Amino acid sequence: MAKTPDMTATMKEMMGAFPVDTKAMEDAFKTTATLNEKLSHVAIEAADKSAEISAKWTQETLGKLGSVTKVKDEPADYSKAMTDFASASAEVAAEHLAAFAEIAKKAQMETVELMMAAGKDMSEDATA
Repeated sequence: MAKTPDMTATMKEMMGAFPVDTKAMEDAFKTTATLNEKLSHVAIEAADKSAEISAKWTQETLGKLGSVTKVKDEPADYSKAMTDFASASAEVAAEHLAAFAEIAKKAQMETVELMMAAGKDMSEDATA
C-alpha cells in the first residue's frame, strides 16, 4: 500500500528558503483595514444624510397632500388643488434632488481623497 508523503517538513523547508518580512505584511494589512474603515465611514455618512432627506421629503409631500384631500365646494377647486400640489411637489423635488447631488458629490470627493492617500501609503508599504 502506498504511503502518503509528509508534506509538513517540505513546507517548512520551502518557507524557510523564502524569508518574508511579516512587519511589512502587518503594516500593509493595517493600511488596508484603515482605508476600509474610512471608506465605510464615508458611505455610512452619505446613507445617513440621504435617509434624512428622504424622510423630510416624504413629510413635506404628505403635509401638502392634505390640502388635496379636503372637500371642495366647486369641481374646479379640485383641479386647482391638484395643480398647486403638482407645482409644489416639483419645486420640492428639485430642492431635494439638488441635496442628493451634493451628498453624492461630497462622498465622491472624500473617496477620491482617501484613494489618493491610500495609493501613496500602499506604494510606500510595497516599497518596504
